[in-house]
Amino acid sequence: MKNLTNLSLLSITLWLEDVLKIDDTISFIIQNPDNNKNALGFKAWVSLAELHYCRLLTPEKISNSEIRLYFKKLNQKDSFHTEVVQQRAEKYGTKSKFFNIDKNREPTFLLAYKKALEAVKIEERKEVLNLGINKADEFEFIRELIGESSFNRINFRGIDHSKTALEYAKKRFSNENIQFYQHDINTISKLNLPKADLIISIGTLQSPSINYKPFLMSLVQEHLSDNGALILAFPNSRWIDGELIYGAKAPNYNYSEMSLLFNDVIFAKKYLQQKRFRVTITGREYIFITATKIRS
Repeated sequence: MKNLTNLSLLSITLWLEDVLKIDDTISFIIQNPDNNKNALGFKAWVSLAELHYCRLLTPEKISNSEIRLYFKKLNQKDSFHTEVVQQRAEKYGTKSKFFNIDKNREPTFLLAYKKALEAVKIEERKEVLNLGINKADEFEFIRELIGESSFNRINFRGIDHSKTALEYAKKRFSNENIQFYQHDINTISKLNLPKADLIISIGTLQSPSINYKPFLMSLVQEHLSDNGALILAFPNSRWIDGELIYGAKAPNYNYSEMSLLFNDVIFAKKYLQQKRFRVTITGREYIFITATKIRS
């Protein structure tokens, strides 16, 4: 068993790269960070596991000074990003890998989303529109955040192209103040919905089927009320074998490259500022743009 207690971080990284080419599960000895303030903390080991596409298994205490750690390689083929489905509309349906993902269990997503909802004063909103609602996790979090009474005073509308996901969402929410629509958001105007005072879109606007820039502009101009707000989230991550892995993946790169992500984020920021919105950019695995109208 490899003892890493006296190795530099670079040496540890190079060793991990080599050994993980051969073994799916590895174990090694580290200094116990609880008793040595100069030792690498568990946060660093979690990051190392993620960067090497591994899951950190339960550590084992050997002594007061040493800990045994285990890394298990993730199955990189187990990802909705590479999943092939026969019906395009059901790529995110109940039988898909995506459907089993629960972003509300990811602290970096949940806390960024919470801050965004607080910034737009969600409890004061009357008409909320969510694009790409899927099984309605975003609505579930809002209900938990502001309570049932405040939640029931808001009209919620969710749009998605997956029939099975929406059927699940409808069973989850029987409230009269919630409506779901199976529809292509590219032709949202055909639904003749009332203008929303909050539009939410989590991980949807970068879909290859959406002409992002003109769509965002039409969304603001045609579907948002005069004092409306937006919460937009752009994935800076991938879901692999049930784990949320940091870093956007771009074509032709075998590592995280975020130019396309930042291009979309900065376009939204500049455009919304031109339309007299106050804009903040927050988050980590999901980059959140929160925009609220600047009142004259």
